Amino acid sequence: HLSRGPRMGNSALRAHVETAQKTGVFQLKDRGLTEFPSELQKLTSNLRTIDLSNNKIESLPPMIIGKFTVLKSLSLNNNKLTVLPEELCNLKKLEMLSLNNNHLRELPSTFGQLAALKTLSLSGNELRALPPQLCSLRHLDVVDLSKNQIRSIPDIVGELQVIELNLNQNQISQISVKISCCPRLKVLRLEENCLELSMLPQSILSDSQICLLAVEGNLFEIKKLRELEGYDKYMERFTATKKKFA
Repeated sequence: HLSRGPRMGNSALRAHVETAQKTGVFQLKDRGLTEFPSELQKLTSNLRTIDLSNNKIESLPPMIIGKFTVLKSLSLNNNKLTVLPEELCNLKKLEMLSLNNNHLRELPSTFGQLAALKTLSLSGNELRALPPQLCSLRHLDVVDLSKNQIRSIPDIVGELQVIELNLNQNQISQISVKISCCPRLKVLRLEENCLELSMLPQSILSDSQICLLAVEGNLFEIKKLRELEGYDKYMERFTATKKKFA
């Protein structure tokens, strides 16, 4: 059964399901849904995209969610999820997972099994730490952990394969020097955290791949960054990259 919002009739849902069967895309936003539509079980082998953003969904059904064998993109932004079922991690083809503005405190222990994942958005949740499971994901390019409650970045960060890591608007006051070892990390966003200049590993400037370091809104003046050893090396990478994208 489907708990319907005020503007959602059965026939409307049926029409959506029929369309999705043909297109492989199921999109139902802003409908006040409180549950993941059970009707979607019929489409587990069709759907490549599911977008149920801006609803009131509190949980994902473990029995159904892991069966979407061809699903590439799942968006559940602006819902009321507090926990993700382990079964979600069976989605071997999933490349994009967007869960901004929910109430998640952690990721399932098996999250590292989402082997195809490239983009992960968890902005505006209640994470208190960098999820270590992310280090197993070999194809992860972009991770957005902004607007959480992360206080420090531990040594495991050096194993992350990401190209862009967004940690804006957390409570970070400590960063492991291992962040300089990230093999692919080019963009590091640390705006509006609790960093003292002395807590920013100098090796980020002198000895990493990072060519965009965003640190506005911390406990030091940006111009002080220019006085650090390695700043010239960082600027060389920054300028070279900017030329490439210009």
